[in-house]
Amino acid sequence: MPSPILLWFRRDLRLSDHPALAAACASGQPVIPVAICDDQTRALGCAPQWRLGQGLGHLANQLQNRGSRLILRRGDALEQLRALMDETGATSVFWTRSYDPAAIARDTQIKQTLRAKGKTARSFGGHLMFEPWQVETKTGGYYRVFTPFWNAVKTRPVDTPLPAPASLCPPAIWPASDQLQDWALGAGMRRGAAILARHQQLGEGAAQDRLAQFTDAIIAGYADSRDCPAQDGTSRLSENLALGEISPHQCWHAGLRAHHEGKPGAEVFLKELAWREFAYHLMHHTPHILHSNWKPDWDRFAWNQATDHPHVIAWQQARTGVPFVDAALREMYVTGKMHNRGRMIVASYLTKHLLTHWKIGMAWFNDCLTDWDPASNAMGWQWAAGSGPDASPYFRIFNPETQLHKFDPARAYVRRWLAEGAAQPSPEALSYFDAVPKSWGLSPQAAYPAPVVALAQGRARALAAYEGRGF
Repeated sequence: MPSPILLWFRRDLRLSDHPALAAACASGQPVIPVAICDDQTRALGCAPQWRLGQGLGHLANQLQNRGSRLILRRGDALEQLRALMDETGATSVFWTRSYDPAAIARDTQIKQTLRAKGKTARSFGGHLMFEPWQVETKTGGYYRVFTPFWNAVKTRPVDTPLPAPASLCPPAIWPASDQLQDWALGAGMRRGAAILARHQQLGEGAAQDRLAQFTDAIIAGYADSRDCPAQDGTSRLSENLALGEISPHQCWHAGLRAHHEGKPGAEVFLKELAWREFAYHLMHHTPHILHSNWKPDWDRFAWNQATDHPHVIAWQQARTGVPFVDAALREMYVTGKMHNRGRMIVASYLTKHLLTHWKIGMAWFNDCLTDWDPASNAMGWQWAAGSGPDASPYFRIFNPETQLHKFDPARAYVRRWLAEGAAQPSPEALSYFDAVPKSWGLSPQAAYPAPVVALAQGRARALAAYEGRGF
């Protein structure tokens, strides 16, 4: 029997449109699916780590239904891959490419080390439609503004999605595997895990169903409905895209079909997929976007960086006294996700009304979002703060009250997520108090707080601070 190929699953938890898997199966060699819990896995926030565990469990069941297995190992990725090669006789390892700096450094070392030992180490595309180094301006640089980026990629061909393999050739002998529960990926969630579990749609089957429902019934009105948080007006595919339970290629081609069918919201959806690509494009070319102001002029701005500031604590606990802000944060604690309009309002409020560093907000989202994505989260926060690429102008300060009037005029979204003062709070609003730490001492019977900062006062203070720094 030919030597097996180790197929290393990371943020690509699907069987269809999986170039690395397709190449491994096409070789005719046995395929050993592998997942590794290394330091980079452990560095994930509580909610992303928990959601990864849920996705891996679903993938393991998928593989088992096809006569295969998911082999789980803990420890340094290179050491575990080398150990598996020794145990199984495998001479090749395939994986889907990652683009954050830590993953690039790890994967580069693995490639160099294995190839020096005469092994095969291959990375494949699949997490993005366009490799960041293949999209260039006419002068050969990278795009810093989204609109020119969109114009450059909107007519580019996107690979046709690959079908799932009919079967995976098993090895003669399976290596030993950890038990997923022993990884304790949900340990940091404590009681919040049971609340989040009600709102996840796990695996590529659920993702494909979501995509079909979206393109059939929602995409036509997407241009307007995507801004209204009380409506079911978005694709809700963020958690599945984040873990690769569906590919951007599959989403693009579904959106393109809807566009050709004359559904008016389809082009906006395609632009949103391109916006995700743009975030990765920037993370690849300017990796400091993950930890530093993308625009260095903002280094001289006097952000509040104290995580124990009373305003930051009120924001974290969704008790700012600003209904739109608090409702959006509570949606995140209960579902693991937040409507995109809410994300803009929440981020603008923290960085502008409360003059708090975007890194504090980004770190909080890193810990709380089940659809956490390194590139999109960093770019979104810097966009809202004004320090990032293609950013909202520093003087644009979202007013949460007028935004609420415009996008939730009937207050359905607020009623769904805020329990204080309601005669009959919704189940979702009450779930917030079951999801958050008991140490916060919160109760739905408590009075809703007064605003920690009056909106007009916060706006005036922010503008004065910007002007004082020469912005």
